[in-house]
Amino acid sequence: MSSPAIATVIKMMESLSEDVQEKVAEHLREYLEDLQDELKWNKSFNKTQQQLIASAQSAKREILQSLP
Repeated sequence: MSSPAIATVIKMMESLSEDVQEKVAEHLREYLEDLQDELKWNKSFNKTQQQLIASAQSAKREILQSLP
């Protein structure tokens, strides 16, 4: 099932020469891989965000306690 946006992109690509289509397809593959990596990172970060906050607060307390 394609969205209207994808159908539009396909029509635009079909008007290009085959070698340009290959270049566009390669750029899209790279972009989609980067996007998937970013989504994975965000998901992972969101899972550990509370732990990171707690660790930072703990470190701050330890630093304050060690001051004269």
